[in-house]
Amino acid sequence: MALPESSYERLRAADCADEIAYVQACLRGYFGGAATAGDVSTPGLSDAAVADIARLNKVATFVLKALSRAPAHERPAELFQWLETYRRRTVSMNAACLMDSIAIHEALHDRRIDFVFLKGPFQQHLLYDDHFMKPSGDVDILVSPAGFLKAREALRAIGYEVSGKSRSVWWVRFLGEQHMIRGNGPKSSTVDLHYRLQQPGSPSPRDSDGFLRRKRLVEIAGAEVPFTSAADTLMLSCISVAKALFNREPCAGYVCDIRASASRLGEADQQRVLDAAVSQGLDDTLLLGLRAADVLLGGTGTLLSERAKPILSRIGNEDLLSMVIAPWLSSLRWPQRRTVLWELCGRAPVRYLSEAGWAASADISRRIFERPASP
Repeated sequence: MALPESSYERLRAADCADEIAYVQACLRGYFGGAATAGDVSTPGLSDAAVADIARLNKVATFVLKALSRAPAHERPAELFQWLETYRRRTVSMNAACLMDSIAIHEALHDRRIDFVFLKGPFQQHLLYDDHFMKPSGDVDILVSPAGFLKAREALRAIGYEVSGKSRSVWWVRFLGEQHMIRGNGPKSSTVDLHYRLQQPGSPSPRDSDGFLRRKRLVEIAGAEVPFTSAADTLMLSCISVAKALFNREPCAGYVCDIRASASRLGEADQQRVLDAAVSQGLDDTLLLGLRAADVLLGGTGTLLSERAKPILSRIGNEDLLSMVIAPWLSSLRWPQRRTVLWELCGRAPVRYLSEAGWAASADISRRIFERPASP
């Protein structure tokens, strides 16, 4: 869902080009690129703007770790303190998420429900050897369409209830998910129960159940829990980028996950990922995510990087960078959503018409069922 406009007001009002460049340099420094935070002139930078950019993109801990490598006198003191506070809050949030995940695993496993965890602290540990890189307020799980109702009942049995806003036809039918909440206040717990993996407006996987068949087991607190395969983890990060661009949300955090996932693949694995993406009808979605990673973090010269260069070539690198890290910029030339959908459908008319029709139906449903309540 799109972030509220209020999140962007301070950034839109300011000329934050230097702050954007600073965050980008920190990210490149984290991933070992040529640019580091020290390459960017710091005098006059707004700590508040840097913090906003890092927070909205969910990359504050990446910035913190990049700055931690620099001598203490080169670190902006107030910014560094804010980043450390953000990191502590992330640790607290993700620790609670891990405990919730264990309880959810037990409930679904006991009922023999096939499912897989998506994203969250498990993914962060697999990609970065750290459960606390990005804040995870929700537990995301995927089940098959046939297992959706059974999984929902299993979650109700341990205290979760469907959030009112996600009861509508738009949520259940078109988004293919529901929010379920247990408890109230700051200690409440939320599960996003999915049986689809992409919102209307971007191409969806042809075989979502394949993500269940290819799952791997990861260990946490002495238990083995199901998580997406290495290739599917990369694919889901690319799906998340396409979704964020559709909603015009900042998504540098997802792009970092793409780079971390792709860097773990040898050339043979990269070719298998490409072949799998073609079979899912998501090859252009994959390549868009990879191109975004190269624009934000620098090209890698790998098979995937080379294949990604032509995707959405009508969007220049400067605009794509802004779409990823600073979508609030008034100077940004956004492409029409239908143009992006056409490209991501491989310019195949039948596929495009099918996806566009699904998106139009979803939009009509949303207008009908997501109207604000009358006063």
